[in-house]
Amino acid sequence: MLYTLLGLFIFSPGAKSWLLKQLVSTGLFNAEIKKDKNALQVPPSFSFTDSSGKIISTSDLKGKVVFINFWASWCPPGRAEMSSLNQLYLELRGDDKFFFLFINEDDDPLKAKNYIEKDNLSIPFYSRAGDISPVIFNGTLPTTVILDKEGKMVLNHHGMAKYNTNEFIRELNAL
Repeated sequence: MLYTLLGLFIFSPGAKSWLLKQLVSTGLFNAEIKKDKNALQVPPSFSFTDSSGKIISTSDLKGKVVFINFWASWCPPGRAEMSSLNQLYLELRGDDKFFFLFINEDDDPLKAKNYIEKDNLSIPFYSRAGDISPVIFNGTLPTTVILDKEGKMVLNHHGMAKYNTNEFIRELNAL
């Protein structure tokens, strides 16, 4: 029985995601924006495509706090944090100070769109439209990056986290 459970968590992305989601819900992985002025830098801009095919650049978003999350439907840590990301998005989506950029890294965008639909997620769907500097995204999934209103990177977090906490929302609003 133990080996069956262990095998399930090792080989099933859904089971692994469920287990990781339980860990995220404990609060051990809460996101935090640290105010390290030495780490602030303006990373190179990059382009992305929205669901209608329109190409947009991050340089067009200056004046807004840009919340960027790189994710894939097959990635258990990304799936584990998706609920908190969706809740954060739902809470702040009406505030025009923010722009939420969820960039999908699946090879097949249809798989990602099916995942969003199956899990009743409201996050907007974006794809990259070219190369992205490793300063922003080095390939680790999930990765979350936050750019302040001036375009400076104030967070570059690799791995899962819980983003819908009151403290994190206060930190976002302070930007």
